[in-house]
Amino acid sequence: MKKLTVCILLSFTAIMATAEAANSRFHPNHLFVKMKDGQSLVKSPLIKSAKKLIGGLYLVKTANPVALSKQLAASGVVEYSQKDFYGEKRKMPKMEVLDRSTIAFKNFTEFNFVSFNDPDASKLWAFNSNSGMNVSEAYDALPATSVNEIIVAVVDTGVDHNHQDLKNIMWTNEKEIAGNGIDDDNNGYIDDIHGINTLVRDAQGRATMNTMAGHWHGTHVAGTIAAEQNNGLGIAGVASNVKIMAIRTVPDDADELDSDIVEGFLYAAKHGARLINCSFGKANNEGGMVVRDTINEIGKKYKVLVVAAAGNDSSGPFSWHNNDEDPKYPASFDSESLLVVASTTSSGSLSSFSNVGIKTVDVAAPGSNIYSTINGNKYGNASGTSMAAPNATGVAAMILGYFPNLSATELKSVMMKSVTPVSSFKNHVVSGGRVNLKTSLAKAKTANRIRFLTK
Repeated sequence: MKKLTVCILLSFTAIMATAEAANSRFHPNHLFVKMKDGQSLVKSPLIKSAKKLIGGLYLVKTANPVALSKQLAASGVVEYSQKDFYGEKRKMPKMEVLDRSTIAFKNFTEFNFVSFNDPDASKLWAFNSNSGMNVSEAYDALPATSVNEIIVAVVDTGVDHNHQDLKNIMWTNEKEIAGNGIDDDNNGYIDDIHGINTLVRDAQGRATMNTMAGHWHGTHVAGTIAAEQNNGLGIAGVASNVKIMAIRTVPDDADELDSDIVEGFLYAAKHGARLINCSFGKANNEGGMVVRDTINEIGKKYKVLVVAAAGNDSSGPFSWHNNDEDPKYPASFDSESLLVVASTTSSGSLSSFSNVGIKTVDVAAPGSNIYSTINGNKYGNASGTSMAAPNATGVAAMILGYFPNLSATELKSVMMKSVTPVSSFKNHVVSGGRVNLKTSLAKAKTANRIRFLTK
């Protein structure tokens, strides 16, 4: 009887997934095709053109993705085909105005970080040791060796690369000559100086170069990770060793396309990014594995760790949204090259909006009332796991800066094993704690030594 029940449940789940996929919006002329090992792309009159992405994975253009998918399924040499789905339109977060009478704001003004002369560093509660990530103490005791530069890709709504706190930490493609309308480095993109914009394409269908922010979201994320430290302006980012690569892939209404996400991830990995911050997501995956396969591939081939927001669907503490039971994507993909981040408050507790998951959400990091850069040389507060992910990314960048030989999986392991344990987190996140920069650096030193001795 139990087996029958399980079979019925699985069948029902499959039917519901199929129904969701059927009702979801997808690009009318795209189809992802993954060939089985050793097989070349199937030839078909329905395929107008094809672009190889990774391994046996292709993005093909077709006038009829539904008919082509059925044809490929009958060929016997295709592992899967998948439509190019949109993420669904939804409202982006709003900026917050802090009430100066709140305990949270009073706590901000108590911090005096001696390692940072940035005038608003006192608002960065995430830097403290009690409820934050122990950033200040970590900087007071950094290793004597020099730190390596790490490229971090912000796949988001774009970045204001003229912002006073960001302009000096933007990644620049030195092989490209700005504004000459030529693909100088023959990478398939023209004038990609700070990254690419997959939302606007040229006549040949190529992503363009205008990565300037539309919405403030991507600029806020970038500042949290790496706003220039000790420049006498604004704030300080978590990391001192980062160049931000801007990948404008998320529309201002958050309706991102799977193919744009994949292209952004691949561009970042191929151009030297070791970390990708992914502060976006969607409710339905429609059964597709393209984004997961891309994360796996860039993790193995380029040692890239993708840091993803867990999602903001909870009404805690009475009703937590559990990603183990109700997945969100890309956060819920099963990948060793993916670190999923929940959000915490300035009191050290889980943020009431944060999704959880004892199997699928790896760590927690500050995400409530986070003060950072926004468009137009301005600053503002925002809350969400979108803000927690870049705090964790900043920590990851510092670890890699001192221990660049760590793989994506080793870096993830270091961060998870060096959290500040919080008893109430045990049933909510895999690691049971909050990201800690100081202990992570110590753990990474040990891991790196063991790695060296075992070679």
